[in-house]
Amino acid sequence: MTHATVPRPRETPARRVSVFLSTHPRARLGLLLSAPLFWLGIVYIVALVLLLVTAFWSVDSFTGEITTEFTLDNIIEVVTGSLYQTVTLRTLGVALAVTLIDVALALPIAFFMAKVATPRMQRILLIAVLTPLWASYLVKAYAWRSVLSQDGILEWLLAPFGGSTPGYGLPATIITLSYLWLPYVILPIYAGLERVPDSLLEASSDLGGRTWPTLRLVVFPLVLPAIIAGTIFSFALSLGDYITVNIVGGANQMLGNLVYTNVGAANNLPLASAIALIPIVIIFGYLFLVRRTGALDNL
Repeated sequence: MTHATVPRPRETPARRVSVFLSTHPRARLGLLLSAPLFWLGIVYIVALVLLLVTAFWSVDSFTGEITTEFTLDNIIEVVTGSLYQTVTLRTLGVALAVTLIDVALALPIAFFMAKVATPRMQRILLIAVLTPLWASYLVKAYAWRSVLSQDGILEWLLAPFGGSTPGYGLPATIITLSYLWLPYVILPIYAGLERVPDSLLEASSDLGGRTWPTLRLVVFPLVLPAIIAGTIFSFALSLGDYITVNIVGGANQMLGNLVYTNVGAANNLPLASAIALIPIVIIFGYLFLVRRTGALDNL
């Protein structure tokens, strides 16, 4: 009985590349990531560099054209100007308030979803958390404008109890932003709580641990990185927002409004870039502080 010989495949460039990639997993991974990393570098990193560079340019007061000569005037104006200091503190206060409110609301919701609800209820609640993300940002913001108006549903509900709607202003901005970013805070905390073994809670109960000590001493340290991960979303998104405050903020301004005004009506891109550096510096500072907590691994 004769055995047929299998012809050896031809040595083509494509085959040589295929053999090389099959024996070099790091090269394969690098090739796979090169396209998205290249796109990220061009669109994001280069844009940030250009933003930084533009902040050191100026606008000619006569022609209105951008002058590319290096100057610190915009940076000095933003750092020392009372308007920018006031708006920065206001924006920071709004971002912190939104973050605290979202964490306070997200913790019980995420804990119920991860540790109390049945699997079927978990799916229902997860869909309920994700459903607002399917709606347009503007639709949700204008919906809250209608709710918070003097003749809106909130006024109608509070009137019998002697209350009234807060109307338009910073409280309305905080309420609306808290609603908008709440799903982004719930999801990472929910994921973190799911990774907490149920056996730890059972062991704490067997050893006589009550509910609050168990949550404080057992659950909270384990889920803290996930909580911080959620705060990164709400804090960063609130710092850069300018649409919500235009819709429900009344006459108040945030840093995003100043950037928008200088890009549009004032046509002063260098000053707008200098203002935009403020939230960028704050966010990078916050990320630097939380990097050792493991929060970035939960994003």
